[in-house]
Amino acid sequence: MNLEAMPTDSCPAQDLKASLGECMEALNLFLSNRFSESLEHLRLRIRESMYHALVHATILGMQAMMTFEHDDLVQAGQTMKEVQEICQRFRRKSPLVGSVLNKSGGDVFTEEEIHAEVCYAECLLQRVALTFLQDENMMNFIRGGMKVQTSYLIYRDLNNFLRSVDYSLGESHLHLEGGVALGIGAFNLTLSLFPPRILKLLEFAGFSGDKAYGLSRLHEGASSPNLRSLLCSMVLLCYYTFLTFILGTGEGDVKEAEDLLRPYLIRYPKSAIFLFFAGRIEEIKGNITEAIRYFEEGCAAQQAWKQFHHMCYWELMWCFAYKAMWKMAYFYADLLSKENHWSKAMYVYMKAAFLTMLPLDEPRPFGEEEVNLFRKKCAEGKKCDINLSGGNL
Repeated sequence: MNLEAMPTDSCPAQDLKASLGECMEALNLFLSNRFSESLEHLRLRIRESMYHALVHATILGMQAMMTFEHDDLVQAGQTMKEVQEICQRFRRKSPLVGSVLNKSGGDVFTEEEIHAEVCYAECLLQRVALTFLQDENMMNFIRGGMKVQTSYLIYRDLNNFLRSVDYSLGESHLHLEGGVALGIGAFNLTLSLFPPRILKLLEFAGFSGDKAYGLSRLHEGASSPNLRSLLCSMVLLCYYTFLTFILGTGEGDVKEAEDLLRPYLIRYPKSAIFLFFAGRIEEIKGNITEAIRYFEEGCAAQQAWKQFHHMCYWELMWCFAYKAMWKMAYFYADLLSKENHWSKAMYVYMKAAFLTMLPLDEPRPFGEEEVNLFRKKCAEGKKCDINLSGGNL
């Protein structure tokens, strides 16, 4: 869908407030598993409102990242590029970097123009992520690095400006501050996870990688009633329940994750997203039976987006493996191999691995033999592999 901006004058502050309210309603629909209604609600104004366009593209981008379909990633990237052009329309013609720190910065930039800067910076980051997932090469790496730097500088200057005496609260200041908290927090947290030697080079180039500061800013954004509170919470939940374990830092804070998730589960008890995180927390705590219950409820809660099912299937596969229920673990690996394109090679390998755990005289599901699956993986490895950030999975 072409999101070329309509040639109309900028909306006043009241229209900005109304747009944010409508986007909050769309997010409520999304979290209630009413995905099509949410997108339709946003689609009505994506050509005239930067926030409608951004939230709409963010949901499509999320869907594309979960499918790993090349065409979906390309389409989502193109949509985000068009959203960036819409945000550019609302930006002030003079560059923001350095401008908002001038003595008259508060008078130079209107509330709407500052919101446009936050949206623009967010678009840049999402475009980089989508580009790297669909095709990693040196040119994309260089272009992506330039976008990341531009985004970081915008967030950095806005963060300084919001704490200066020149900043006066507008009607939608909570949403603005939430957007800056998301950007500054995500940047600091992500960069802090790099090896110390690389982090020093990044800090020398002007970036900041303070983990404690990043976490505190994300918690600020998550605790405030703003449009980005959900994204702040999602980043924190992913960090506490996945990244700390994947990277082996040993700093997973289950209590923080539970505290973040609790109000969402109360408000959206059937939300597929939050049921998934509830299951992940129970899995980390070793309550495997309870984790399985949450993941199965997450699958049953909605049928529109199979991508959410696949995330649950992956965790269910491991939960049943922990319980030594090898046929059930095989069942979910088989579902993933047939429905999901993240890594066919991994799914075939896991199927074979689970079958090796069965007694030799026990019949194999669907008549598949582990030896044949291992051979199939080796023979068809190139067909099964996908490219992600320059490497094959």
